[in-house]
Amino acid sequence: MKNKVLFCGITVLLLCAALPAMAQDFDINEGVHKFVGEMGFISFFIESGVWKNAIMLLISCFLMYLAIKKEYEPLLLLPIAFGMALANLPGAGLYDSDLWKEFLKEGGEHYHSYGYIMAHGGLLDILYMGVKAGVYPCLIFVGVGAMTDFGPLIANPKSLLLGAAAQIGIFATFLIMQIGIPGFDFTAPQAASIGIIGGADGPTAIFLTSKLAPELLGPIAVAAYSYMALVPVIQPPIMRALTTKSERRIHMEQLRRVSKKEKIVFPIAVAIIVSLVVPSAATLIGCLMLGNLMKESGVVERLSKTAQNELNNIVVIFLGLTVGATATASSFLNINTLGILVVGVVAFGIGSASGVIMAKIMNLFLRKKINPLIGSAGVSAVPMAARVSQKVGQESDATNFLLMHAMGPNVAGVIGSAVAAGILLSFLG
Repeated sequence: MKNKVLFCGITVLLLCAALPAMAQDFDINEGVHKFVGEMGFISFFIESGVWKNAIMLLISCFLMYLAIKKEYEPLLLLPIAFGMALANLPGAGLYDSDLWKEFLKEGGEHYHSYGYIMAHGGLLDILYMGVKAGVYPCLIFVGVGAMTDFGPLIANPKSLLLGAAAQIGIFATFLIMQIGIPGFDFTAPQAASIGIIGGADGPTAIFLTSKLAPELLGPIAVAAYSYMALVPVIQPPIMRALTTKSERRIHMEQLRRVSKKEKIVFPIAVAIIVSLVVPSAATLIGCLMLGNLMKESGVVERLSKTAQNELNNIVVIFLGLTVGATATASSFLNINTLGILVVGVVAFGIGSASGVIMAKIMNLFLRKKINPLIGSAGVSAVPMAARVSQKVGQESDATNFLLMHAMGPNVAGVIGSAVAAGILLSFLG
């Protein structure tokens, strides 16, 4: 105890001795003035336009409420909302959208180099390089592949048609926006990025938007993950409106057992075939199938578990924070954001309806009928869309079990949305 008192006394004496020397080189009044001037609170009173940052902070708090209280896609919506809050804190300097704006030259458009960003950017600017380079969405796809069972799709290959049909929402929305929507003015790359919301695949939407329309990344990410969380709300009315009660009561035969050899060959074959047909989709499809091959091969269990857990969780944190950071006041608080929210839900609705309609068309030619409800699962909100098919089916017949049948088009939708993104990137990238 005596030693501690002696140490504290010596420390105080040394500080007292050093204060006169420090005072010679340091102006206290100037330091206080600088400290107060840098406070974010002051910006709300002396800078014009900062009130928009306050609105963004309120929006981010609302999204955090939805993620925590309502559990709307919390794994990504929570970091997205928090990243939005960090980027809109005046004076914090965590994210500078000006560093990522396009600068026109005679040779066309270009961005600051990554080296410049490293030297002059904030923490979120540096982390955002993973989004801009398309790294984070692809790493998430490795984890998604490692968690996905393609068995229901392999057992019922017709599910591929349902997964493909559900992507009509993406292209239909893109074409509608090319015709023009009164009050909104979107370029073709922006229209494609908004249309991909209809695939209900967050990482794919982020990947395509970062390539085609990075200025819309924040609003599109928020819309994509919000609508994914609202699948149980959006889809059932569409499903009921397009089917009769007798159609909803159709029972389907139990799926056949899929061998391990089939599950191993499938990701290899899909990666090669899709990449040869749509090279622009090779990045997403390749990562997805790599993760699935690690899972199904059974020889790299450590890698498979890492992809499913540690790797996926780390990337989700980085992706969410940086995507949320792009939702700055200038990019989010405008009429185009309203257009993205409206057009996004239209795209999602068209995709869900297209899957159901495709199932009804297929039934005209099939001897063994399929329940049209599983067509709505063709969007790639895995496994929520499949669960919605199961729930709506059981409303008409409690003995009807559609979950595993719906998983076929559901996982086909993951492949379909990645292919759709590759096609749009090939045309517009």
